[in-house]
Amino acid sequence: MTLSASDRISWTTEQAGSLAGIRVLDLSRILAGPYLTMMLGDLGADVIKVERDGGDDTRAWGPPFAQGEATYFWSANRNKRSVVLDLHDTGDAALAAELAASADIVVENFRPGVADRMGLGYEHVSALNPRVIYCSISAFGDSEPARDLAGYDLLVQAVGGLMSITGTEDSGPIKVGVALVDVLAALHATVGVLAALRHRESTGVGQRVDVTMLQSLLASLANQATAFLGSGMSPGRMGNQHPSIAPYQTLHARDGQIALACGNDRQFHKLCAALGVVELASDPRFVTNTERVSHRDDLITLLEGASTALSVEDLLNRLRQAGVPAGPVNSIAEAFEFAEKLGLEPHRMVSAGDRSVPQVSSPLRLSVTPVRYDLPPPLLPDRSRAQEEIPQR
Repeated sequence: MTLSASDRISWTTEQAGSLAGIRVLDLSRILAGPYLTMMLGDLGADVIKVERDGGDDTRAWGPPFAQGEATYFWSANRNKRSVVLDLHDTGDAALAAELAASADIVVENFRPGVADRMGLGYEHVSALNPRVIYCSISAFGDSEPARDLAGYDLLVQAVGGLMSITGTEDSGPIKVGVALVDVLAALHATVGVLAALRHRESTGVGQRVDVTMLQSLLASLANQATAFLGSGMSPGRMGNQHPSIAPYQTLHARDGQIALACGNDRQFHKLCAALGVVELASDPRFVTNTERVSHRDDLITLLEGASTALSVEDLLNRLRQAGVPAGPVNSIAEAFEFAEKLGLEPHRMVSAGDRSVPQVSSPLRLSVTPVRYDLPPPLLPDRSRAQEEIPQR
């Protein structure tokens, strides 16, 4: 006897959160798609993650490993249940299609055309489920020139211009220290999915949401992108300096560096007073921000003549007392400690049964429907369990 999807895999019906009752079929892998579906799960959606035999690529992306698992996988897969299906197998693909037919949201990040060949593309799924919100995340879109381009974050950082403005002239182009474009694409896709859900509430009609990593990056270049569009000149690498504000960068102390962010003349005057160089505030080279940017090198040399006489602790104390925006250059460990001192609860343990996994807390704070932390990232089911019903929470 052939089992239906409802016989094998059950959606959860008892949930809490803003998206309680919403079903998400996660056909994505690595980071952008899984990060999106994790956020939906945090908000209360029931997420079933489909993994191939061997699991999501990131299960093998280590070190570091903890509890025998790759921490990379942990970063984007809480609040999900997992099932192993071979989507190139017609039977398993049919099962996935049946799940898609009963889902509110389907998320995929295959290369363009792959989902269609497996019978899981938008046209096929929407024919079965006209109310579905179908989100596709790709690196460069589905036009003919884009179809054969690999979609890893590093490559999009490179071709999308982010590396060209990161680093210094001496260092050459540098990638950001995290897969930032994947995260940006996930955030843009989440906005699109939630907007589509709202539209469906009003009309009963689903739709497709398409997001590319490249366009997410270009949009997120913000002032740097519009600087190019307005002037025709591509910005360059400036290290920790800001192209349009000064002083807005790291500043040396006797035993380290701080981050300094003077965004207006009033703050600059306070900075000069705190460092005992009040004469700089009236120096014609530094009276306005535009002049300070034009004479940045002279300004920083003069400021560091005073700041390097102080320890990081003393320098920060002076600037904070004066109301000058400044902070330490923390390691990630120090950043978590700093957030804890501010009462932000930056991490927590997420547990189910006898298994507990540390997780970075969601930044969302909802007063009525708080973010949930019900399920740790799932263990990879045995292939033999693929035909079994996923246990209820």
